[in-house]
Amino acid sequence: MGITHYAIINSHPDVEVTAVAEPSSVMRLFLDKSVKAATYKDAETMFDKQALDAILLCTPPALNHGILTAAHRKGLHAFVEKPFLLSVREGEELAALFDGSRLVNQVGYVNRFNDVFVAVKRYLQAGLLGEILRFRSEMYSSTVVREEAGEGWRSSHANGGGATYEMASHAIDLINFLFGPPDKVAGSRLTHVFSKNVEDVVSSTFAYKSGCTGALYVNWSDASFRKPTNKLEVFGRRGKILADQHGLKLFLDHDDPERGFKRGWNTLYITDVFNSVPFYVRGVEFTAQLYHFIEKIKAAEDRRTMCSFADATATLAVIDEIFRDAAVIEKEMV
Repeated sequence: MGITHYAIINSHPDVEVTAVAEPSSVMRLFLDKSVKAATYKDAETMFDKQALDAILLCTPPALNHGILTAAHRKGLHAFVEKPFLLSVREGEELAALFDGSRLVNQVGYVNRFNDVFVAVKRYLQAGLLGEILRFRSEMYSSTVVREEAGEGWRSSHANGGGATYEMASHAIDLINFLFGPPDKVAGSRLTHVFSKNVEDVVSSTFAYKSGCTGALYVNWSDASFRKPTNKLEVFGRRGKILADQHGLKLFLDHDDPERGFKRGWNTLYITDVFNSVPFYVRGVEFTAQLYHFIEKIKAAEDRRTMCSFADATATLAVIDEIFRDAAVIEKEMV
């Protein structure tokens, strides 16, 4: 992700990448030969020797609190790869620090910048489906499809590994973005398929005081998916939405001439709703989120991003509830 973000941010006309902190000597050698930026072994040395305005942080989440605390002392705006941190308390602390200093803070939950999911949020806010009764947020990938001989970072919760931190966090954050955090988490199960120390499959049920109920299902050991895929289903009193990153199907019990929808099924593709970006890597949303970060830095007044440290902390809080709920159920089943 560091290489991806470097390529994208380097395309912005108002940004100059002046330094990179990278602990790998092999990667630093490659960077020294390939880019103009100065390279350092660690972030602390870089902070001391470079005059910076902002950082893109793509380190394992267990390391992020110390680096972000130092960045705050230096008055640096910060974009951080998800899941941001592993502690709700530390997340609340950093959110308060950065917001209190009017430092732009953002976390890389790209679904908030995917034009299909943005359209879904717009339709929900407009009341197109009426009262929302049920939803389902899913994510699949073939990330872990065999037993690993070694112990990489994905094999430990302490390093931010496991399907919940690595993948379910995206599906959970999408739920928070569209419906808000749940009032209760129940029925959570964590399942091992190939991994020994972390879960490969996570499922849970989210309940809201409004009466709405949602289901979460994430599986990173599904070999039938070549690329990571988010799927969303929303059912309301007046219709239904089926969506993924590439398009959506909308069923309505009424005509909606204002938006060009008819009663029955309507189909929209990403090309029908997407906003163009000047540089494309992996998906429009990856560029959109970083350009949004820069625009917020340049803003004189409103500097709150579409996915702030506080937003990411709310996602961490749901993750904590899933782990606690799953542990209780596991104990009851023994």
